[in-house]
Amino acid sequence: MSSRRMTIATGSLLTASFSAVMIFSFSAGADDEGPMSGKGGKAVDKAPAGVELTTLLPEKIEVDNSSQETAITATVKNGGTKDSGAIRLLVVGFDGLSVKGVEGCAEIAEKDLPEGSNSGFACAIDNLAAGKSKSYAVDATFDLKKEGKICLPVQDADGTKTFWQQGPVPFGANNPSPNAPATPLLLGTDNSPVTPGSDKAGGNKSGGKELPKTGPADRILPLGAVGAALISAGAAGLWWTQRRPQRSGS
Repeated sequence: MSSRRMTIATGSLLTASFSAVMIFSFSAGADDEGPMSGKGGKAVDKAPAGVELTTLLPEKIEVDNSSQETAITATVKNGGTKDSGAIRLLVVGFDGLSVKGVEGCAEIAEKDLPEGSNSGFACAIDNLAAGKSKSYAVDATFDLKKEGKICLPVQDADGTKTFWQQGPVPFGANNPSPNAPATPLLLGTDNSPVTPGSDKAGGNKSGGKELPKTGPADRILPLGAVGAALISAGAAGLWWTQRRPQRSGS
């Protein structure tokens, strides 16, 4: 009888230990998103006192060579000492990178997209507490025959001010591998199209303004004076108006 009880107890302990290991492993894997970077980001309009808004993108993504699908995590962070109040994060795609969906966010109508972009979503945030961050799962496609860029502006609720803007920053590879299952792309790297002689300028030959480039001297994408976003009962409206970046007087 004693031996039987010992066998049952031992079996129960092994089962509990196995379950704990499985739960721990799953949690660790779910939280492991890889290195994130604010490369290509800069402050634009002055944020409220005590609020410090920035964004992060993965340093590396992988594009499925057959479906062209990829997944990107977009994170907005308040590194300040005070709550942000109502803000919104925009996720906008350019050239070969097209944003197909952002979890919990409203799609921007094609006619309302900023010049040069091909897709975008607006993510309303009621408040971001001091020291906290919020991440969004972004579904996208990447045409490896083109260059591709993404832009993450952080604005006030009605879009009149842009507190921070990351990009348009490129994802790319110097030596794409079309015969491999997937192609790794690095943040801040211009993509070398797979097909020699392909149109690397994307839709930039239509007579519009040249797209801003990342780096110390780049211009801010004109996402500033954006009208109010109306989000209710699953319906959303978003109006864009352009403004030139303000320059400080000498």
